[in-house]
Amino acid sequence: MAKRNYSRKGNKIQPAVQTMTFYVTVPSGASTHFLDVNQVTSLLNRRFYRQGLNNAIAGFKILSNPGFTGAAVISKLPNTWVMSNAWEKSFRTWTKMNSEALAETESVRPKFLDFKVYADADHHQSGFAANLLPVSFAGTYAPGEWISSKAVVPFGPASPGNTAEFEFIATGGNFPGASAATGLNAVSLIEGYAASRGLPYQPDPNTPADADDADGSTPENWMAAIFNEGTDQTSEVIEDMIFDNNVAPYPFEGDGVNIDTQYPGGANQGQGLQLHDLEFITGTTIGGTTRLKGGNFPCGLVRFDFTNDTDADILTLQIDLVPGNHRGYLCEPMTEM
Repeated sequence: MAKRNYSRKGNKIQPAVQTMTFYVTVPSGASTHFLDVNQVTSLLNRRFYRQGLNNAIAGFKILSNPGFTGAAVISKLPNTWVMSNAWEKSFRTWTKMNSEALAETESVRPKFLDFKVYADADHHQSGFAANLLPVSFAGTYAPGEWISSKAVVPFGPASPGNTAEFEFIATGGNFPGASAATGLNAVSLIEGYAASRGLPYQPDPNTPADADDADGSTPENWMAAIFNEGTDQTSEVIEDMIFDNNVAPYPFEGDGVNIDTQYPGGANQGQGLQLHDLEFITGTTIGGTTRLKGGNFPCGLVRFDFTNDTDADILTLQIDLVPGNHRGYLCEPMTEM
């Protein structure tokens, strides 16, 4: 058997920091914090990692002080075809908008132009400036430029000022309100995708009413009636075929009950982010160490919700990444999710 040549450039795992460490201030009560993995790896490695990566995370470790009690919940962008397609279609639309605007002035295209979105409405409200930033053994990391992407939508006559500018949130409904950080409203990737697609047929197949009359004396569905032998079950079988299992097994706009889109992770169905893992932290937690499982995180966006039943405290959060061939990490482009 031929021996693999792991010295080839395509197989080489480049050096990259594999463990990220953060100090998280948790006030008494509930608090929410957001992490953008690719923003942090860009800082740790002094190298540009696009947000549009589906990142692999090996696991999370939380170190709490003696006496701390509370809980930790981790959420992420939904790991669904809906999120994948919504991200890609939104990305293509944003790219086309930029390309058309730059058609005659391509030289001004920014070197680090990147499609950056918020996880949800809460992330949009707090802004990227509130994202968790890593620490080293003896210091902290200062952020570089990490600015959200914009959609510029024209309205009214074609003249200056007749445009509206929006940021992007991956999940939830459109227009959650102006961000306290940027002053801009936002549009939802999932809701935008839902609004751009057709709906399931109701019912499917949409059978004619005459299909169910094979047992009559003057049948319209004579092809089925030919084989009706009095005790034959054909009529009942056809009736089951017509009235059962002909509507999608998920709610959708126009299904007779719902009047708005029902895409998971959007505004109405399984709203917002996908729950990834949760753990309780108690005063008897062994060594003050709580571990939560790893997984893949679309866009590298992670939401942490902590509850603190004691006084304000600081938790140490460590995240282990997975070595791989994308500049040191295991991940894939969102276009291939």
